[in-house]
Amino acid sequence: MGDHSRQPYRQEQPARPAHPRPPRGRWGDAQAYAALDLGTNNCRLLIARPQGPGFAVVDAFSRIVRLGEGLAASGRLSDAAIDRTLTALRVCADKLKRRNVVLARSVATEACRRAANGADFIARAHAETGIRLDIISAEEEARLAVLGCHVLIEPGVDPALIFDIGGGSTELVLVDTAGPVPRVLDWHSAPWGVVSLTESAGGGDDADARAGSYARMRALAADSMAAFAARLPRGVARPRLLGTSGTVTTLGSVHLGLSHYDRAAVDGSIVPAAAMRQICTMLSRQSIEERATVACIGNERADLVVAGCAILEAIMDLWPAERIGIADRGIREGILRRLMGERRP
Repeated sequence: MGDHSRQPYRQEQPARPAHPRPPRGRWGDAQAYAALDLGTNNCRLLIARPQGPGFAVVDAFSRIVRLGEGLAASGRLSDAAIDRTLTALRVCADKLKRRNVVLARSVATEACRRAANGADFIARAHAETGIRLDIISAEEEARLAVLGCHVLIEPGVDPALIFDIGGGSTELVLVDTAGPVPRVLDWHSAPWGVVSLTESAGGGDDADARAGSYARMRALAADSMAAFAARLPRGVARPRLLGTSGTVTTLGSVHLGLSHYDRAAVDGSIVPAAAMRQICTMLSRQSIEERATVACIGNERADLVVAGCAILEAIMDLWPAERIGIADRGIREGILRRLMGERRP
């Protein structure tokens, strides 16, 4: 599932810079930093400049590329998927050149970690676009997501669970929020995302087949998280749950009844877990054609959203929070905060 960064970002507060304004570049922007996240399903770029303790976004790009399409069966990135991704990376490269970017980091995640030709693709991407992608570990992926979205965790004293449902894997991080930056208590990477789970267990032409497929997907997701579930603390009085991914932002949009995606309405919203389960049940029973007519899902997400629902329900089963926080921010924001933190006095 993709994020929706084509929508404008709210600027971080406070509005007045805490440091002198950097020199302006030839395109009129203050010196900027860039973060690129190439996942199994999406290619996402964020360009921002420092502003106070945070940053203001000056450019963004997001495109569903399905880099991991067919990977579960072949173990390789397909030629068609590579071509789609290189096209998106060329757009990103053009944006990087047009902005006064002083420091950038580009990362690749599960698809490139798994693929036999992942390293070859990274080399080709660098040769053809100039973008040097780092294949990061699942642990670093999880930590960057936490750094990028933790400000949206609801207040509380008990541990909170942050999750990121990706295209090829799902990261879960248990955090202690007593300090200014959450301390990671435990983390887990489940080898199922919306693309890999759909290709392995999705499908169904009639109601019975769809029900059976959804049950298999939920079982696979739950089994992949069983070891982590066994380590989670018991008796948490008020479990807090925060999701950062296209799955939760899309389902949040459906819950809010939006006719089109609105980041300002979705990012930071809190949704009852029971309402999310109802939406998951509804979508799991629909055909692809029916799901495609639902606002904020459409043709691009109709075939993958049910796998995201199955993973989300498995997460809600192991960490039974009454409400789910929704974040339209994550790895890219985490990268930017880390880059800017390293360069600030």
